[in-house]
Amino acid sequence: MVLIFLVVSLYKEIVGPAMTFIIAAIVLGVTQVLSPAEILGGFANEQVAVILLLLLLGEIFRKTSVLDIFFDKIFQSAKSERGFTTRMMFVVAPLSAFLNNTPLVAILMPYVHNWSTRNKVAVSKLMMPLSFATILGGCATLIGTSTNLVVNGLVTDGKIIPNLPSLGIFDFSAVGIPMIIIGSIYIIFIGQKMIPEKQGVTKQINEINRKYIVEARIKKGSNLIGKTISESGINKETGLYLFEILRDDIRITAVPDDTIFMEEDILLFLGNTDSIANFLDSKNGMIIPSVGMFARKKNTDVLEIVISHNSMLINRTLKSVNFRAKYDATVIAVHRNGETFSGQISDIEIKPGDALLLLTGSYFEERIKNTNDFYLISKIREIRRLGVARTTYLVAGSLAVIVFSAFGIIKLFTGLLFLITTLVLLKITRPKDLVNSIDYELALIIALSLALGIAMMKSGVASMFAEGIITVFRPLGKVGVLAGIYFITTILAAFITNKAAVAVIFPVSLNLALELNTDPMPFILVVAFAAAANFMTPIGYQTNLMVYGPGGYKFKDFLRVGTPLTVMYMIVSIIILSLIYF
Repeated sequence: MVLIFLVVSLYKEIVGPAMTFIIAAIVLGVTQVLSPAEILGGFANEQVAVILLLLLLGEIFRKTSVLDIFFDKIFQSAKSERGFTTRMMFVVAPLSAFLNNTPLVAILMPYVHNWSTRNKVAVSKLMMPLSFATILGGCATLIGTSTNLVVNGLVTDGKIIPNLPSLGIFDFSAVGIPMIIIGSIYIIFIGQKMIPEKQGVTKQINEINRKYIVEARIKKGSNLIGKTISESGINKETGLYLFEILRDDIRITAVPDDTIFMEEDILLFLGNTDSIANFLDSKNGMIIPSVGMFARKKNTDVLEIVISHNSMLINRTLKSVNFRAKYDATVIAVHRNGETFSGQISDIEIKPGDALLLLTGSYFEERIKNTNDFYLISKIREIRRLGVARTTYLVAGSLAVIVFSAFGIIKLFTGLLFLITTLVLLKITRPKDLVNSIDYELALIIALSLALGIAMMKSGVASMFAEGIITVFRPLGKVGVLAGIYFITTILAAFITNKAAVAVIFPVSLNLALELNTDPMPFILVVAFAAAANFMTPIGYQTNLMVYGPGGYKFKDFLRVGTPLTVMYMIVSIIILSLIYF
């Protein structure tokens, strides 16, 4: 009954994912199916901690933007949702075959989110394909996913069939590589159309509808010089709307698409806070004149303020206020009730209620303590410029932890804990930033989903379900039994996590191989593929859980998009394994 409630509530979004798992855990506790220690045991689980630490590391990368330059080289020519997805599928999946897919998703999530914002693409259209790409790639080798390593550990344990050799790194490739191609084609041409357009939890909370005016100048040697607006694609590239050009004493309004850019043109754009914050980081052949020396500061913030009605700044121009010296901040954009200004921003007279977007230095907070000139609305973006030494440590340290853990030299949890501790000591991040970045709801869902898996195994429901399915498929011979093993494993993995599903089904699968007097290899691999290639639910695989909130998905979104891909993987796996081993 608890499992039925869980599925129905998650599918219908009756009380939300976190509350659904809390209610299920309470019922299992009250009925004494689970002890308090078993319910709480997930919070001490190493994998839960690893996922949270990886997300924290990803957030550090997002705030410092150190990987944007690298990823821009790969994705810079992608101007559309399909173009970006195509590159992502065929770049990320091969990477995931050799780098554990969970940290890969953690590192890529911030970049994917920023790209979607910059290009006005719903983040939901990209987050699920990101997770699916890493799952497809991870299943192609022994080291691509921790699930394959768990299966290999059970093989070498030898409790059922002694002296089985360890699985080779490419034993999974015969199925994994074709499925990277088939799965990628499905996602690009079919799956993505089935994903609803949603902005994600963060975007829904932080979305600001105010349109700001920001001023930029075409710098010397810019790649925009001599291009028309339509040729440059500047509006799409920046996510801003160009509404005016100032050229010496000439003012070009309602700017036509065939206008040719010239050096030192002043461009006035209209856009929201996120687009302007991204504009600060972009290498687009333009500069924001007001930024000046702030571009060289190591730590700056993009903040939004509103002018108070008794402000000393009212009826004064930004040029005359000496705002930069007084507050250690510079005004980069202005909003006034939807009004569109003409002329340079520095010549605008400030009015009560004006919203200003600021780029602030480290002394800003100290200097506004006793001012009534304006009120702080929100912090839009933190910009951390680390310098060469600290940037090198962040990137090299992260890669070292991933590689060393992949080869079993260190535990991923230990490596991440050490890395993040040193990042704090080196002032690459701050303790309060780490606390604010923890996704507590995600931790709750993962921990309680582990408790549900324990309940299913402890109560015998999982084993009973498994034996029932295998009994149905046994008369169909070796191929039928493989299909039955795959089916039950993927169903269990979708609801009790993949590692728990492996623990339940692996002994059953090997015993069936002994009964049928056949090569055990396909019966080993089918369990690995069914458990790891799980696309149907957000709790079926850790990377799905990681993108669940940021993508703004519902439980049924994974069922709708992931079920056909799971069925495809099942069919291809059984056909290829049968051809090779039977």
